[in-house]
Amino acid sequence: MALELKSAQFRREREGVWRELETLVARAERHGMGSLDGDSLARLPTLYRATLSGLSVARAISLDRNLLDYLEALCARAYLCVYGVRERPSALLAAFFAWRLPAAVRGAWRAIVLAFIVILAGVLAAWFLTASDPAYYDSFIAKGVQQGRSFDASTEALRASLGGGGKDVDELGAFAAYLFSHNAQIGILSFSLGFALGVPTLALIFTNGLMLGAFLALFASRGLLVELGGWLSIHGPTEFLALILSAAAGLKIAGAVLFAGREPRLVRLARDGRDAAVIMMGAVMLFLLAGLLEGLGRQLVVGMAARYLLGWSIFAAIVAYFCMAGRERRP
Repeated sequence: MALELKSAQFRREREGVWRELETLVARAERHGMGSLDGDSLARLPTLYRATLSGLSVARAISLDRNLLDYLEALCARAYLCVYGVRERPSALLAAFFAWRLPAAVRGAWRAIVLAFIVILAGVLAAWFLTASDPAYYDSFIAKGVQQGRSFDASTEALRASLGGGGKDVDELGAFAAYLFSHNAQIGILSFSLGFALGVPTLALIFTNGLMLGAFLALFASRGLLVELGGWLSIHGPTEFLALILSAAAGLKIAGAVLFAGREPRLVRLARDGRDAAVIMMGAVMLFLLAGLLEGLGRQLVVGMAARYLLGWSIFAAIVAYFCMAGRERRP
């Protein structure tokens, strides 16, 4: 009986605040925050905090369950009105492409340079080793990945493997989807391994460099380097840029862990982690583009000059976008 009286008194003293808050929240949910006038917007945070305080008191004195459920639900709804995102999804998406993504990429230029150097080191190491001893080729590229492109194949067979064309569009679309999924998994793995101080990330992209270097050495030994360049140009620049960005995002997280400076490590990690996530989203979109170019463009565009022009023009446009977009905007 005493508990019922206490609950009734508690509700009677504060019910006016709850009802007022519920009215404002219901109006905002139905018609948006723009439907609230200036006085209502000013009252909303005050009413929310008062209700939140009432919920804390109700929990402390163990009032009835129905009242606690009502206050918890009301506070959750009011929280979204007070602290929720005010921008429309279309505006957030436009801001992401207009300046958030290119600004995050520019901010990670040191990690990007490091990732590029590591991949280049892998390419050169495998190229020179394979050129000096073809037996290294199978060490760098697994049999299942070679698809007949090995030192045992004839020059004509290697040249024919670079032709493309003649495939059904549905088959090419499925091939593009597979390539996007496979390459995106590699990129996401490079990004996620950044938490292990970046060492596995560097090892993974170095391994990708070794595969490319051995591949280049094979075709260079048969005088097919120019043809291979055209074959790779369709998707290669975009795909390797995506790999580099994925690794750079992982290295940025590793840098926040290793080199926090005077900041608390969690604060630095939270800030750099947001930028790394933005970079990774951009890398996934590049993987999608590279998969489309490889699965469709490389088979449909068979002219050597056209392949070079298409692939490197797209790459130049992407690099220009990252370098120039959103420079006038300050986050």
